[in-house]
Amino acid sequence: MHTTARMNGLFSLSTRIAAIAIFVAGATLGLQAQQALNTASPVRPLDLKAALNAPIDLTAPDDLNYSSSVGVSETESAENFNLSGREDQPPPRRTYSRRPNYNDKWHNSDGSNKYGFVVGGGFTIPVGGTHNYATTSWKFQVGGGRNFNKKFGVLLQFDYDKFGMQTSTLNQQLALYNSLGAGLPELDGNLHDWSFTLNPVYNFYQADAVGAYVVGGAGFYHKYTQFTTPVNGTCFDPFYGYYLCSANAPVDWYTSNAFGVNGGIGFTYRLSRFSGERFFAEVRYVYTHNSRRPYDVSGNTAYFNAFPPASAPTTYIPVTFGIRF
Repeated sequence: MHTTARMNGLFSLSTRIAAIAIFVAGATLGLQAQQALNTASPVRPLDLKAALNAPIDLTAPDDLNYSSSVGVSETESAENFNLSGREDQPPPRRTYSRRPNYNDKWHNSDGSNKYGFVVGGGFTIPVGGTHNYATTSWKFQVGGGRNFNKKFGVLLQFDYDKFGMQTSTLNQQLALYNSLGAGLPELDGNLHDWSFTLNPVYNFYQADAVGAYVVGGAGFYHKYTQFTTPVNGTCFDPFYGYYLCSANAPVDWYTSNAFGVNGGIGFTYRLSRFSGERFFAEVRYVYTHNSRRPYDVSGNTAYFNAFPPASAPTTYIPVTFGIRF
């Protein structure tokens, strides 16, 4: 018992002595470090403004060395990497304008079609002196031409404009022919103008779906006027054979060639912004400068003219609906 207590006491005393020795050694080292700091030069505070404004030194440090083999290889590669004089390199990038350039044999630089076509039909309205003997009928139109851009183009057109005859005019002519011994039971008649004209077109308004344009033109007009009477005769059909029928036989006719002009306005509509076809509705005024021939049914002259309006100037308004592409 006494031996064990004595051993425990000695161990506790040894532990305390070791702790005191460690504390004294740490204190000694701390005093030496403090003396070293006091003897060194004082540390100046960092000037952040001067450090930021100082120029950057990009020179390679002296201790940064490359092997001679690597340096030569990199130098030769840098000298050979010159795209400006190589024939096997692609051409330099082209600069483009704000709008894309579609210029080719079918399109203008603004994307519009170089060539345009038009086909349509409608009706005719005689006006002025023509209204005194002619009535409204139908028309047909076809043409094609060159578009120089989205705004301006020129079309060469063929138009066939047909008219009927006023009842008062037919009655007057029937009486005249019968007074000359024709003996006609009744009379019918019609007239038409067919023409070839050159027509500049200017599109003054264009949107995604709708547009508007003005058009004017001039060209050659051929006017044909005829009077007919119904006659009974025998007709033949491959399925029914011969049968009685009635047809209009010409009684009197006149032709007149003239220079004419036209002008008007039109509106277009397309189903989508990507569609090249446009539906249009157009109205024009037409004037043909026919040469008047005097009335003469005497038979003593080289010509017979029982209807002077056939050679009078013609004025009418054609209204046309169709498609442009």
